[in-house]
Amino acid sequence: MAYLLSLSNLLKTLRNGLIFMSSLIKFSFLIFFITFPFLAKAQNFYKERISRNNILTVGVGPSFAYLDNGGQYRDFNFEIKPAISVALSKKLSAAFDLRSTLGVQFISSGGNPSTPIRDAWFADFASFTAKGPAFFFDIMPNLNLIPFSNHMHRTRVNLYGGVGLGIMHIMTEQTKSFSPEETPTKHQVTTGYVPVRAGLSYSIGPYSDIAGEGTMLWTFSDNLDGNVGFNRFGDHLFQAQIVYRRYFRPKGLE
Repeated sequence: MAYLLSLSNLLKTLRNGLIFMSSLIKFSFLIFFITFPFLAKAQNFYKERISRNNILTVGVGPSFAYLDNGGQYRDFNFEIKPAISVALSKKLSAAFDLRSTLGVQFISSGGNPSTPIRDAWFADFASFTAKGPAFFFDIMPNLNLIPFSNHMHRTRVNLYGGVGLGIMHIMTEQTKSFSPEETPTKHQVTTGYVPVRAGLSYSIGPYSDIAGEGTMLWTFSDNLDGNVGFNRFGDHLFQAQIVYRRYFRPKGLE
């Protein structure tokens, strides 16, 4: 009889222990689900305290080239061609970042020059037509009009811009007349240039911006098109692009 009573007490103790363990597990899960969002938010806040100081920029848009045989610019009679660029920027301070840009712009002669102009070009053995890609690479400091120390603290809208220095390689096919029977000749020119950029950015998320960006590539040459001295200025390139900017996390921080 004493043995059965002892066994009954043991079973009762085990049952109470299981009930206690079950309650403890339920309570632990309840605490976990209550505190998990706060822990995740705290962890995310800690991550975002470290600024995303690297910016990837991809842009595309229309462009034109100011050339001696480029067309009648006052009458807007010139060729519009596409331009594509990719850039990487590194924040140096709240106001400045250093940007490197690689891209290509397609250039082309255009317009309808008068007979006296054609005669002058023919006498100078100057090119009537020129078309091809212009590859460019430049580095420039970029100023943000409204400074921000952390990507999470940037304003919805911001203005930015800068001036730098770059190198350009142009590959063109040129003709010395408008005759369709003439075989174009290939030419290559490498020159330096000064990039001047300005843009208006709009934040579309914590890590992304979209911007409208204008660029002038002020070259050191007047012979990109095989026609020298006809216009008042040298040969220069102009672009208007829609760009996507992405702030990405420093290496090792995930």
